[in-house]
Amino acid sequence: MTSAAISWASMLEAERAAMAALPADAFDFVAGGSGGERTLRANVGAFDRCAVVPRVLRDVSHPDLATVLFGTPASMPVAIAPMAFQGAIHPGGEPALAAAARDAGVPFTAATLSGVPIEEIAATGADTWFQLYWLRDRGVTAELVARADAAGCGVLMLTVDVPAMGRRLRDVRSGFTLPAEVRPANLRAPDDAARTRRTGRSPLAEHAAVTIDPSLDWSAVEWLRARTSARLVLKGVLDPRDARRAADLGVDGLVVSNHGGRQLDGAVASLTALAAVREAVGDRCQLLLDGGVRDGGDVLKALALGASGVLLGRPALWGLAAGGRDGAAAVLALLRTELENALALAGCPDLAAAGRLTAEVFPC
Repeated sequence: MTSAAISWASMLEAERAAMAALPADAFDFVAGGSGGERTLRANVGAFDRCAVVPRVLRDVSHPDLATVLFGTPASMPVAIAPMAFQGAIHPGGEPALAAAARDAGVPFTAATLSGVPIEEIAATGADTWFQLYWLRDRGVTAELVARADAAGCGVLMLTVDVPAMGRRLRDVRSGFTLPAEVRPANLRAPDDAARTRRTGRSPLAEHAAVTIDPSLDWSAVEWLRARTSARLVLKGVLDPRDARRAADLGVDGLVVSNHGGRQLDGAVASLTALAAVREAVGDRCQLLLDGGVRDGGDVLKALALGASGVLLGRPALWGLAAGGRDGAAAVLALLRTELENALALAGCPDLAAAGRLTAEVFPC
């Protein structure tokens, strides 16, 4: 399938194409949340309940989407979220999605639990960031930080909301395991736990439990500062008190995120938390919004509520699943078209104007 042959009018069409392309357990690995999936639904529902007050009589003939995210130039206020084991979704895996991000001019966040080494992803030429889990083996953690620096990753994104993995019941029920050709390429430890199917257990959760260190605390910020020249970003912040403390410690940015509804079920929707986090940190650090973004209008809403941009998660994987690099490129092209249209209709010639819009998330 060529890129010219892939054309979706909405992200829903891309999701349906991914569902048709993937085995049920692999689709659920992407689509599912934790527990009863209340937070997963709340993320999307918050965007549905968000209203923007558009401006009028402004020249919007040439909307300018260009920006800088955590020091990285971007063609639009979007970066690809860190997502594990993309080779389980499509044989092209991380390099295919990174190449699509490169061609679209947006950053790609390489995950600790990637099926491809950091270096191979960076070699695609994408502006590559690195997402770090705090590992039980501190030597491997330090090694990953050094490798990310050496590979030219300009952002080190520490995930702070996974002291333990949420109970993702779709994976528990299916016992989803990694295909034989996909492994955690950045880690030294055996991955047997991720491949052993057990009734009523999630093999991937069991692998994470022996890999990720639940003792992570604020001392990690200073520890990482001493070991990297990259911009340091914390992903998974929702409480303004945590955001304020992070800003006091001098982090370069925050990702307001509930892990796409895959951690604490019942956590506040990311969009609902955004405005309070922005108020808490002021202009001391840049914010990205992660969770529930499904179209360009959602990006506009995030900007209006105080984000500098968004991380794009599931829709990017839908494109990858349905069409590899070309499918991912089609999703990013669609998102750009939708955002250009939303900016024009809201009377915003540029992203700064979007940040001055009045917007509100109404209660359920």
